[in-house]
Amino acid sequence: MKKVVLSLALVAVLGLSLTSCRETKEKTDEAVENAAEAANDAAESAGEAVDEAVDAAGDAVDNAVDAAGDAVDGAVDAAGEAVDNAVDAAGDAANDAVDKAKEAGKDAMDKTADKMKGKEGGGL
Repeated sequence: MKKVVLSLALVAVLGLSLTSCRETKEKTDEAVENAAEAANDAAESAGEAVDEAVDAAGDAVDNAVDAAGDAVDGAVDAAGEAVDNAVDAAGDAANDAVDKAKEAGKDAMDKTADKMKGKEGGGL
């Protein structure tokens, strides 16, 4: 009778251990599936982050190009205004010089005319 009880106990223990191994295998399979899903989710998230970073970098490049273009336009406008101002100043200076030359010529002619009048009036 002891042998029968011990045999039944041994069969029960073996049965439980085989059942336990099946449950462990199922749990392991579930853990592998969950890990695979988590890896896929992480890869998708990383891909989305890369896409967003590329978009942000593209926007930054576009903004930098626009800013550089605006700066060049501003520099061209400022240079054009400086040239215009220089031309105006040169024209004003030339006009002033011509006016002064006219005045000097007129003064010289008046003095010469006065001298000539003085010689004519003194001789008579």
